[in-house]
Amino acid sequence: MSDVTTSGATSRRVLLTSAGAVGAGALLAACGSEAPATTEPTGAAASQPATGETVGAGIVLGKAADIPVGGGVIFKEQGVVVTQPTAGQYVGFSSICTHQACPVSQVEAGKIKCQCHFSEFSITDGSVLSPPAPRALDKKEIKVENGEIKLA
Repeated sequence: MSDVTTSGATSRRVLLTSAGAVGAGALLAACGSEAPATTEPTGAAASQPATGETVGAGIVLGKAADIPVGGGVIFKEQGVVVTQPTAGQYVGFSSICTHQACPVSQVEAGKIKCQCHFSEFSITDGSVLSPPAPRALDKKEIKVENGEIKLA
C-alpha cells in the first residue's frame, strides 16, 4: 500500500504520523524548558492584594472626607472597614466577619453589617451587636495624613 494517493494528496497515515511527531516534539520542548520556581504574580497583579488579604503599612485607603460621620466605608480590595463614629475620630477594622469569614457588606445606622448570617458590629469598637458572630471584628491600625486614610 502506498502512502501517497494517485492524485498527489498525502494519505491519512502520513498526516497522522507527521502530526504525532510534531506534537511529541512540542511536548518534549515544553518539558525541557525551565519554568520559574515560583508561581507568585508579577507586575500589576503582584501589587493588588486579594480580598481579605493583609496589606502593608502606608497603603492609602481613601480620603478622610469620604468617610461619613456616624458611618463608614468598606475597602474591599484591602479587606478594611474605616468608620468615623464621631467627627474626626477614625477607626479601622478587618472587613471579614468573625462568624464564618464572609466579607461584611455595608455600614449603616452606626452598624457594620454582614449579610451572610446577619451579624452586626459597632462602628465605634467593632464589638458584636447582633450574633451569630462570636467576637468583635479585628482592629486595623490606621492613620490620617494630609486628608488621606492610610494603614499604619
